[in-house]
Amino acid sequence: MSATLVPETGSASATMRRNFWRGVWRVMRRKPSRMAGVVIIVGFAFMGLFGSLFYPDPLPDNPAAIIQPPSWEHWFGTDPQGRDVLALVVTGSRYVLLTATVTAIITVVVGTSIGLFSGFRRGRWDTVLMRLTDMKLTIPGLPLLLVLATVWKFGSPLQMGLVLGLLGWGGVARAVRSQTLSLRERGFIEAARGLGLSTTHIIGKELLPSMAPYIAMNMLIAVTGAVYSQVGLFFLGVLPYESDNWGVMLNLAVFQAGAMITPTALGYLLAPLLAILLLTLGIVLVVDAMDEIFNPRLREE
Repeated sequence: MSATLVPETGSASATMRRNFWRGVWRVMRRKPSRMAGVVIIVGFAFMGLFGSLFYPDPLPDNPAAIIQPPSWEHWFGTDPQGRDVLALVVTGSRYVLLTATVTAIITVVVGTSIGLFSGFRRGRWDTVLMRLTDMKLTIPGLPLLLVLATVWKFGSPLQMGLVLGLLGWGGVARAVRSQTLSLRERGFIEAARGLGLSTTHIIGKELLPSMAPYIAMNMLIAVTGAVYSQVGLFFLGVLPYESDNWGVMLNLAVFQAGAMITPTALGYLLAPLLAILLLTLGIVLVVDAMDEIFNPRLREE
């Protein structure tokens, strides 16, 4: 009997996966803008992973081409060291995107875990965890980062992502707890508890799938928040310029190349700004499809 049930179970699971991905494909095709968002995000991921293969690291200086205006050879011009600005955007994306990814993972994992456990268990655990979350939310992030920057160089994107992630989970924890409090009173959760299923099973198999679109959206939003945070810190000159990234480019474009008053250096300023705006646009377009992707009823409409 058991030998015949296993293939059937595996076949049903495979069928569900195929139906899910077909539904995702239909949702993405419904609006061309969503496909454009996927292309943008995949393009940035490719740039961050393989961009260094196309350009040497570090990029060589060229004294004969200092602060050149945009041209066919240099689409966004050159920087004060004569390096191609577009190449700087590509090579600098690795630090920015890796930091944003690490930040998003830590923010969502920590915030979701605390919010789910607190909202489901209630009682003393809920009180303790929410007081810790409230304390976390009251800590001003920027002043703390300024203090940490005096003793920690943030030369590694993993270090930067770790700090930003540990500073950013409070809002996710609060929001997930609210969602959990609403879901735990639903009939399917009551039925699971009535059957004597473990807390781990209920959270992992019942609550998490229902909250998947909300968690996925928070992860994408955390990526944009991490990009803005780190770029802002480098632009303000708070962090040392130990690695090329978009924030360093913006700082040097304004305060060294004089991009605000020198037309030939304007491309040095616009290139990282356009990269940030394009990445944000791609994430916004994908977030637009999240609810339909994870809601079977909306996928079928």
